[in-house]
Amino acid sequence: MPPVTVGSVAPDFTLDSTSGAKVTLSEYRGKTNVLIAFFPMAFTSVCTEELCRFSEEFDAFAAKDVTVLPISVDMIPSLKEFKAKFGMQAELASDMRREVSRAYGTLIEEKWFSNRAYFLIDKAGVVRWAHVEANPGQRRENAEILSAIAALN
Repeated sequence: MPPVTVGSVAPDFTLDSTSGAKVTLSEYRGKTNVLIAFFPMAFTSVCTEELCRFSEEFDAFAAKDVTVLPISVDMIPSLKEFKAKFGMQAELASDMRREVSRAYGTLIEEKWFSNRAYFLIDKAGVVRWAHVEANPGQRRENAEILSAIAALN
């Protein structure tokens, strides 16, 4: 399945999160913009760096009215340990069944995990910016993502 495209309505989903509560994308509509950040696996070097940078600039995203929602195929116990070990601020969501990764076109079937990808969804639920990495070992810098967020206004 090809990745979700800019201008389309973001596929809705409900996933378990590290907070213990379920996270449903449509519950953010009318309240906040959402940056879905698919990442391959907890505790890998690029994923650790990426999610730590989100924490370091957590307030910059919040100031732009953006909720950062990192998603991986890891199970919740692993994600909780990952979050705690590195003091991450964002709640992490588990796509253990790979349904959301498939719906967004980011699942690398032969590796059974999601490629690294970003989808900026506005308050109406529409994808306004998207980037899927050519290689899951690459990542976007927050400055590029924050620039895309600035274009929302």
